[in-house]
Amino acid sequence: MSRILILVFVLLSAFAFPLPLASGAERVAIVLHVNGAISPAAAEYVTRGLARANDRGAVLVILRMDTPGGLDTSMRDIIRAILDSSVPVASFVAPSGARAASAGTYILYASHVAAMAPGTNLGAATPIAIGGGLFGDDEQRDKNTPAEPGKPPDDKRPANPGEAKLINDAVAYIRGLAELRDRNADWAERAVREAASLSSAAAAREKVIDFTAATIEDLLKQAHGRTVRVGQADVRLDTAGLAVEDVLPDWRTRLLSVITDPNVALLLMIVGIYGLIFEFLTPGTVVPGTIGGISLLLGLYALAVLPVSYAGIGLILLGVALLVAEAHAPSFGALGLGGGVAIVLGAAILFDTDVPGLQVSWPVLGGVAIASFTFSLLVARLALLSRRHKVATGAEQMIGISGKVDTWAGAAGYVIAHGERWRAVSGEPLGPGEDVMVVGRDGLTLEVKRRAKRS
Repeated sequence: MSRILILVFVLLSAFAFPLPLASGAERVAIVLHVNGAISPAAAEYVTRGLARANDRGAVLVILRMDTPGGLDTSMRDIIRAILDSSVPVASFVAPSGARAASAGTYILYASHVAAMAPGTNLGAATPIAIGGGLFGDDEQRDKNTPAEPGKPPDDKRPANPGEAKLINDAVAYIRGLAELRDRNADWAERAVREAASLSSAAAAREKVIDFTAATIEDLLKQAHGRTVRVGQADVRLDTAGLAVEDVLPDWRTRLLSVITDPNVALLLMIVGIYGLIFEFLTPGTVVPGTIGGISLLLGLYALAVLPVSYAGIGLILLGVALLVAEAHAPSFGALGLGGGVAIVLGAAILFDTDVPGLQVSWPVLGGVAIASFTFSLLVARLALLSRRHKVATGAEQMIGISGKVDTWAGAAGYVIAHGERWRAVSGEPLGPGEDVMVVGRDGLTLEVKRRAKRS
């Protein structure tokens, strides 16, 4: 029995932790696919893919890219992983029509081999300041001040010190990568300062990339024999006859990619907020609270990894507070409408970035607005209807109910009402068995009168 358990354990371990390739095993080039914005999910996918390639002893990692750019933090995570990799990395902008804009340009410069398919482009690497100037810093620059010698012309200079600091940091970063890989550092600076772009053929002429390649097989053929710097050593690439293995994102990476989409993150937040509100208003329904709690936690996770505006978060919290206030102290829609407006405005400025692919779309904002205003109107309608209905809870709900005299003496006695025996008083003499109606209540004593008989 113990031998069987040991065998099962060994088999499970083999499936859970693939062993590195032994010497003499098939030589392989691992292909990672980065399509869309450079996000935390993309950074984790590339980092884990490079770690897997290092563990397996792969000959080359090909990073096949088509990206409009992305977050600075995610881009730097990918570049750090490339620089730390013991396996050479070849970035390949493909297929035709693809691009490596903004963050993709930095990644291309950081790679040991840079290649592009015909009909692709790169560049426009100017960083975008998160949030911008709070008090109109763009207007503080004197347009009539002449440019200093060696500085760009006035219309190319940063609008404010914060932007200048951001651009200078980006310039130093990409020039360092260019010098590390012996690529065109001057054009790299232009891509940052002037948002310059190049086609694949022009990039090869300007020595921004190493070569153009139509396919991965063509890339491997042209990369063969090249010497690249990996860590502190020069490595001569031997890419002839490599087996190509695609490593696609797993379910965890795909889930993270969906959750960290700003539109999905916003919807998760809204569903979570309304689910919890409905659960608190109608305790015991369970389903809204369960779905709301899960959605809210997923949304908060997305907020933790995406650039957000604190003003947007504050407006959403204010809107939630106003909606809760409307539900508990109905103002016939005034608080609810104010809460809906606050939530919509907060959602509009919540994700503080202009990166393509990481923006909240107008249809989603429209859906949030409709949901908020619908909730406000629903609460207002329930408030109006409640004023027309008879009181159903509390002490006041006893007023107007019927009862029957149990025992009576003089002006006081006991009556049966709501299936309970109550002490009662009346301004008229009553007798046992008579039908009465409650007209008032003082603590545990009811005030009753004889119910008129129907003719």
